[in-house]
Amino acid sequence: MPTTERPEEPDEPGTPDGASGSKAPDGRRTDRGGIAVAAALLLVCGAFVTYGVLGSDDELAGKRATTPTVEVTYEVLGEGAADISYRGADRDKAETVTKAGLPWRKTVSLPLGASPIVNVTLGEKGGTATCVLAIRGKHLQRATATGAFGRTTCNTEPPTPEASAAPEGAQ
Repeated sequence: MPTTERPEEPDEPGTPDGASGSKAPDGRRTDRGGIAVAAALLLVCGAFVTYGVLGSDDELAGKRATTPTVEVTYEVLGEGAADISYRGADRDKAETVTKAGLPWRKTVSLPLGASPIVNVTLGEKGGTATCVLAIRGKHLQRATATGAFGRTTCNTEPPTPEASAAPEGAQ
């Protein structure tokens, strides 16, 4: 019975016996070592990306959970619109609302030790706007702006950790 065996082809020149490669069906030689290195590098890069995405959220959540906060309410009363800036949860950056419709109110959890502050600026049409600052529901300051481009600020000393640890009504 006739057989269709192909004679063995000699190795390519310069390739020692036992090299980590094989011939593909179309006759090209593939290097399995190179493929393994590329796959390993891809896995390492994927691990770094995953750690960066998941790890950063875990770190922020841990910081938020360990930083004591106090509830601060900013309120601007009046009619029309005003530009308002206030200190939010990020103590290093002011939040700004442009042409906010009045009355306006915002409650934030401010880190202890950060001074609550709200600035109000009226537009060229003027009017009257009153800012009110409250901590834990207790009104601490009120100020009023009037006239074209009138400005006012409400701020107070930051609550201390000792004061927030004391029960309400205790002196």
